[in-house]
Order: sequence, then C-alpha cells, then structure tokens
Amino acid sequence: MYLTPGVVAIMDFSLSEDHVRMRKLFKDFVKNEVEPIADKMDKEEYFPWEVIKKAGELGFLGAPFPEEYGGTGLGNVAYCLLNEEIAYASAAMCTIIGAHMGIAAHSIFAGNEEQKKKYLVPLTTGEKLGAFALTEPTAGSDAAGIKTKAVRKGDKFVINGTKIWITNGGVADIYVVYADLDKSENSRGGISSFIVEKNFSGFSVGTIEKHMGIRGSSTAELIFEDLEVPVENLLGVEGGGFAIAMKALDYGRMGLGAGCVGIATRCLHLSQDFANQRVQFGKPIIKQQAIQFKLAEMATKIEAARLMVYNCAWLADAGKKITKQSAMVKLFCSQVANECAYEAVQIHGGMGYMTDYPVERIYRDARITEIYEGTSEMQKLVIAMQLMRERRR
Repeated sequence: MYLTPGVVAIMDFSLSEDHVRMRKLFKDFVKNEVEPIADKMDKEEYFPWEVIKKAGELGFLGAPFPEEYGGTGLGNVAYCLLNEEIAYASAAMCTIIGAHMGIAAHSIFAGNEEQKKKYLVPLTTGEKLGAFALTEPTAGSDAAGIKTKAVRKGDKFVINGTKIWITNGGVADIYVVYADLDKSENSRGGISSFIVEKNFSGFSVGTIEKHMGIRGSSTAELIFEDLEVPVENLLGVEGGGFAIAMKALDYGRMGLGAGCVGIATRCLHLSQDFANQRVQFGKPIIKQQAIQFKLAEMATKIEAARLMVYNCAWLADAGKKITKQSAMVKLFCSQVANECAYEAVQIHGGMGYMTDYPVERIYRDARITEIYEGTSEMQKLVIAMQLMRERRR
C-alpha cells in the first residue's frame, strides 16, 4: 500500500460483493463450458470458438474495461479472477483470452473514442477475436528491434514485413500490428501501432505452428505485403507505438500471472486427490511426510503468488504504474506454475507421465509461461531497471 507518513491504514484483502459474484459466475462457466473440452483442445488442437462467443455474450471478455465499451466496470481484479478460473481448467483457453483481452484489447483501449467504439466493443462482446502482433524473426526479447516497415501514402499506411508466434494468429478478426515508420516518407519515424482487420488488402497468414503444450490455441506467422491500413487506424501518435505495446504487456503479464495461479492451484488439487486415493505400503501416500511437505510447499507458493497478482491488479485499478509489479508477477507466478506442475507429476509417479492423467497436459502447458510475453530473464531485466530508476529518485 502507498501511505502518507504518519497515516495509519487498515489493509483489507477481501473481495467486493461484485467480485465474489463474478468469481462464482466464472467458476460455473469454467465447470460447464471449459472443463468438458480441455482435453479435446489438447488432443485435437481444437479451437473453442463456441466457448469464446459465449464468454463474450456473458460479458466476461470485457471484465477490465468500462461499461461504455462493453465491459463490466469491475476492473483488473475481475480480469485476474477470470484468468485464474479459466487456467484452472485450460491454460490454452487462458492463452487465447489473455492475448485477446490482456494485450490486443488493452492496446486498442489506448486509442481514441472512434477506435474504441469501432474495434474495442466487438472484442469485449465476443463478436470478434483480437491478436497482438509484435514479435518478429529478429525481434523477440528485443521488441524495439522490429524490421516491419510502415510508409505513409496519402490516406493510408502501407506496411511490409513478417510477424511470428502470434497468439490467435490466423483465427483473429482484429490485429494490433506494430511497425517502424520509414523516416524517408516524411514521418516522425519510430515504432507505431496500427489496427488491422484480417480482410485488409495485403494481409495473409503463413505457417501455423505446432506446440508442445497449449495446443488448443493458434500460433501463426503473419505476412504483410503492401498491407494497406487507413490513416484513421493509427493508434495514438506516430512513433508512439512502443509505449502502447509496453503498457499493454504490463496488463498481459498481470493476467498471465493470474493464469499461472490457476494452473498451480489445479496441480495442488489434483495432487491432493491422487495422494488421498493412491495406497502404498498399506496407507494413502498423503500420509507420507515426503508428500505432505510437497503439498505444503506448493500451497505456500500459490498463496504468495495469488497475493502478488491481486496486489498488482489493485494497483492497476488505482491508476498506479505496474511495470515493476507485473514483471515480478510474471516472473514469480510462472515459476510457481512450473514448480507445482513438476511436483504434481512427481506425486502421481508413473501415472503422471501418462496422457490419461491431466497433470501430463498441465506439465506441458505450464512450460510456456516462463517464455511468452517476455522470458523470465527479461522480467529480471525489467525489474532491475525499475529498481535503478526508483533508487535515483
């Protein structure tokens, strides 16, 4: 909490009645709609269009946004609650929704009123699906090193380049594309952000990637060959795209952290259930101290991760900058998700290695959380830079 010297504050960690109500709705939705298809998404690489549409109809996809743009007005705490519940059943579904809401929709939320009415509202209502196109073959962690170029030509921007590993690529309707404006065309240059519709001239989808995990989500290469984008689809100002991308990633990492809490919690619950049922040496293995210690460590880490996520969401809803906090959330929560997935497989023993048990899928799904939206190593750099800036003040 941020306190004025000499002021005493009471810390309240309880959720509001609205948030409690929404969490119950999220849980019911996940149980009825997401859980039944989670295994199908993995085994068949099934993209869950019908579930996404229903989530939009119920108002879930607008959780962090104001009501005038199709949102619930319940802010980022609601957004994190949704991600946690979704990822509890399917990390792939959480990835789809995270890319849609956390980074694509948040980028457009930085736009003007006309852009938000035209493009944000269809995203929050589930009418259309969004994607965030930043990564390139030579620009992953080095996001500022993108080579995709945009040139102003009359009332259009013409974009040429390639994007890779784009979540929701090939299935999304609306893409937030980041490109470097060519200074030779009398622009101010620098990375700029554009709203692109999939039917724009010059837009095509290349390779559809195969995953180790989160197989129900689509990851694709995007190819721009003289892609024509109306001038009014420039987000913010020329050269202002990098700031938009970084702020959107702050929110995306926060939501991803919430998803990691959901993954880890599912690992704990599955491990508890299995340990109660699995009998060795004449008693359930949960009676073995070695197993008890594993469960205790998992539960402790999950509790710490959850508190970090909701503190970050509270700061975001209070209008505070969350760059450092979201990087910490992404770093720590992804580590917890992977550690809990590892221990869940270990507790299940040989059965945990078999595809008949969900922990095998969860173990594969969890691995990506330390890589996408900025690797763990990059999060450490972000945190360190923020610490140095704070120290200089």
